[in-house]
Formats: sequence, structure tokens, C-alpha cells
Amino acid sequence: MDEFLFKMKDLLKDDYEAFVKCMDEPAYRGLRVNTLKAQKENIEELLGFKLSKTPFCDSGYYIGNDVEHIGSHPLHHAGAIYMQEPSAMSAVTMLSVKEGDKVLDLCAAPGSKTTQIAQALNGTGLLWSNEIVRNRASILLSNLERCGVKNAVVSSNSPENLCPALEGFFDKILVDAPCSGEGMFRKDEGARAEWSKEHVLSCATRQLHILNSAKVALKAGGELVYSTCTYSVEENEDVVEKFLKENPEFELIDSGENFGVSTLKYARRIFPMNGGEGHFAAKFRKNYAPENERPITEDKKKNKKRVIKPAMQKADKSACEFLNAVFDENEYRNLYSVGDKIYALTDELEKLLSYNLDLKKLCVIKMGVEVLQDLGKRFEPTHNAFTSCSENSAKNVINLDIKDERLYKFLHGEEIKVDSSLKGYTLVCVENIPLGFGKASSGNLKNKYPKGLRNNG
Repeated sequence: MDEFLFKMKDLLKDDYEAFVKCMDEPAYRGLRVNTLKAQKENIEELLGFKLSKTPFCDSGYYIGNDVEHIGSHPLHHAGAIYMQEPSAMSAVTMLSVKEGDKVLDLCAAPGSKTTQIAQALNGTGLLWSNEIVRNRASILLSNLERCGVKNAVVSSNSPENLCPALEGFFDKILVDAPCSGEGMFRKDEGARAEWSKEHVLSCATRQLHILNSAKVALKAGGELVYSTCTYSVEENEDVVEKFLKENPEFELIDSGENFGVSTLKYARRIFPMNGGEGHFAAKFRKNYAPENERPITEDKKKNKKRVIKPAMQKADKSACEFLNAVFDENEYRNLYSVGDKIYALTDELEKLLSYNLDLKKLCVIKMGVEVLQDLGKRFEPTHNAFTSCSENSAKNVINLDIKDERLYKFLHGEEIKVDSSLKGYTLVCVENIPLGFGKASSGNLKNKYPKGLRNNG
């Protein structure tokens, strides 16, 4: 670590002593309120512990080091909150996503930044979340489902394969690149042990390669944020300057944010002295597309055919009738089936099908909301259908307050008592936030909360 500290002294100069002092203090902890499912105003009361605002995100808060077992809290189960290191929220804030944007999160697992993007989109536009490592992509998928995201595509592909197939498609791209993780040193001793100068340089080479893949998928006039959770100049300023030198169509622009400290005029650095563990982010604009770029285009005829009828026969009339018996008919439309799974697509995802993309070659794991499983003779609704629905769209609903003992029994996987008038599949909410579902009969609710998500003990 002596070599690391020597580099930090050279980088920080007069601020070095403050940095060293911070390194012996507890790491910051934070959470973000998921505004797709919850309101910021009453979240502190429902959580039962104190929150204080962070400067990095409008819905981001610090939490105390005395807060325990947050992963088993009902609001975490419901996707109303997402645990996230405070300064990690800065990159998406700098990306400035607007409703209706098409956004690519190229290195998305485990999902903290991608769910933050989803909040900004607010159910509009399109979010493509990619993670090259397959088991990490599964974690990403689970977090998107928990947070009630409806308008996402999840893939597990390499940037060099994915981005050329989506040439010139996205308005915004986030490249939160794999890095040496120096900003994780306070909370991860393993990251300290693994640090080496050679690893830093290896990361920088890979980061530039990822950026040069990502640039192709950005439309002319689009914006890209490059971020890391490391302090090293080699992985931050040097990568930015090399990328700009190699790609004259890009310029570094002002994000309009002033948290942390400025570097390269417009990029931002965050150190523990600035209220976060450590982050770097730089924002680019692509002013024009090189002559050899050919953006993918929509096949209008194909799109028209897709809109007239659900995508595949299996996901046609009988599936629609079953869904409409459980949910309001406007909740899930544009059905699309893959194997025995049936998905509901937003209009923008439905439109994506008309771009003649080979979803299998792009390693797409999922599009939209998995709403049904075809069991042959019958359909079964999925957990995702209930985590993503609106609380007033299900035909049967039971709303439990945060102190109701039945809530904790439900999260433990137990059967609970309900009104005897409820019959069939029933949405379970906590404080009006969709949590999961069960099947009601004779005053009891058979628990359908997935075994892998239940609280133990």
C-alpha cells in the first residue's frame, strides 16, 4: 500500500493528510428511495431510522452505521429502497436522463445505477442494461424486478459484440467501467490486498477499450458518462484524454453538477473528504457520427404487424384473458412469449422488435416484465407481474401496514389470514407498495413469495 499512498500524496497534495485521516474512519453508507414505487416524504418514518440527504442524488440519503439488517426490511423487499454507496449515485445524476430517452447501461451489475436510470425514465423510453458476466447479470435482473422496472432489456454480452449491433441507437450511455476499486478500500479490505500498479494499468487498457465500443451505440448529439470508483489518474484523467484524442467527434462537457472537486475542467472527483467513498465521472457529447457509422433503423412494416397482434400465438387470447382476470386490462399489453415464459412489453420495447435485431445473438436474457408461465393446461402468474404492477391495478389486493405481524409472516414464507371475500391471486402490498402475491381461499392466503427471497430465522 505504500506505493498507493505515495501516488495519493502526489495527487492530493495539501489534502493528503485529510485523506489519510478519513481512511481510518468508517465508510459511508447510503440508500436511494426508488421513486418508481415509493414517495420520499414518508420514507424515514416507515424505515424507523434517521436519514440525511446526500449531495449526489435527489433521492439519495446517508444512513448510520448502527442500522442493521436492512436487507430484511419490508421496504427493501418491496423495492422501495436500494442500498447504494452515496457517491456512486453521482454518475447517473451527471448523465441527466430525461423521460423518453433510450439509455444503455453497458456495465450494469449489480443494478444500483441502472435502477437509478429507471427512476429517471419513470416508465418511459427504453433502458438496455448489459452485464458481461452471466451470474452477475442474474443479480442485475433480480434487482430490476424488485424495483418494479417495466421498460428494460437485460443482456449478458461483451461491449464489442453488443454495441455495433445497436449502432447509433441510444440518446444516453453510461459506462461505469470495471476498475481497480481504490474507492472501495475503506469498506473492503480485499480490494486493498488485491491492489497493484499492474492491475491499475490493466484496468485502464480495458476501460478505454470499453469506451471505444460504447461510442458506436451513441447517436449523434447523444451524451455519455464514463465513471469509475477509483482514484487513479491512469484510469480516470488519462483514459478520458486518450479517448478524446482518438475520437474527435466527442467533447468533454459540463454536467452542471458541483459535488466533489473539478478535474479536467468539467469532470468530477469525489473523495471521502467530499462525503463519499470515491468516484470519478466525466461527461461527453458526441457532436457528429463518423462517415462509416450506419445507425440501425426501424422496419415500419414489421412494426405495424407487431402492434396489430401479440408477438406469438401462445401469448394470444387465452393468456390475455387470464391476465385480465388478475389485473386491469390496461396494466399489461403487448404480450411476447419465449419458451414457456410470457412477457409484457411497453410500447417502446414492442417497437424495438421491429429493428430486426437477433436477440439471441445479442444474448438478451429478458425484455419487459415476465407476467405468466405457461404450464401447458393452465397459466400461473409470476412474482415479477406483481412487483411491477400498480397497487390499484390488481383485482384482489391486501395492503399491510409496516407494523402488521402478517407482513413479517408473509416475508418468512408463511400462510396468512385475509378477508374471506378474497378469492384467487392477490397482490400483497406494504404501505401501498407492491411486494408480492399469494392465492386467497377461505380466509387464508397461500404464500407465493419466492423461497430464495424470503427472510430466514
